[in-house]
Amino acid sequence: MTEAIRGFWVASATPLAADGNVDHARLAAHARQLFGKGVDGVVLFGTTGEGTSFNAGERVATIEAMLKAGIAPERIGIGGGFPAITDSIALTRAVLGLGLRHVLLLPPYFDRNVTPEGIEDAFAAIIDGVADERLRASLYHIPQVSGVAIPTTVAANLRKRYGKQVAGLKDSSGDFKQFQAFRAAAPELAITVGNEPDIARAVAAGGAGTICGMANIVPELVKGMLDGKDVEARMQAVADVVVKTPSLVATLKAILAAQTGDTGWLRVRPPLRALSDGTALKRKLDALMAPAIA
Repeated sequence: MTEAIRGFWVASATPLAADGNVDHARLAAHARQLFGKGVDGVVLFGTTGEGTSFNAGERVATIEAMLKAGIAPERIGIGGGFPAITDSIALTRAVLGLGLRHVLLLPPYFDRNVTPEGIEDAFAAIIDGVADERLRASLYHIPQVSGVAIPTTVAANLRKRYGKQVAGLKDSSGDFKQFQAFRAAAPELAITVGNEPDIARAVAAGGAGTICGMANIVPELVKGMLDGKDVEARMQAVADVVVKTPSLVATLKAILAAQTGDTGWLRVRPPLRALSDGTALKRKLDALMAPAIA
């Protein structure tokens, strides 16, 4: 598990306390609950975790709290992408010092007109700046959100240059042809998918598994897809309910609040706005999830 992210990982939502800071106790409890349902690890401060709303210090403090709560470092990954390369370097060094190895790296995402060579330069500057053989980075491709795609040539070149330090790539484009292109260009990379309906066919095509947000609320369904059960249509129906909303993150948190009876899950950081209630959404999911997955 330490060489690359493989299997069933959750892009965790980030619970907030009343003062807007990360609720470390609630987050650790959420991770333990997910582990009890077959989850291999959690990635913190990714897209689903409102990662870009938290600075490096907040992210490191959260990792420290998770480790203190008994969560094993090999079961934690962290979003380490920032517009400033120096921030990515500082965060990555800090978490490696705490025993983590898995860092998801977005390309710097403010300038949308950069060249493939510039994107490769940016990733190389992070890896060279960290200068630590323990690093097992996963490149994070989510261009519909970040605005900057990772070309397949860049992924392949970085793997050739840095070997196991560039361990994987998370493809959250939702385009299965893009996943196949990454697999063809860089077959040594452990490529996970974020688009839940693609999980089963991605694994069948040599994918490493998933890092996905929907598993916060339907981990049994995601596990069913990884186990080869015929639940793709059900997953697509769940995704249609959750994704086709103004804010995926606020929707996931509202459903979590309804599932757990804990209204603290409703809280989000600006510029997101919280939903007032997720009960109706939970009912829709309950109907889609019945009968239980055998």
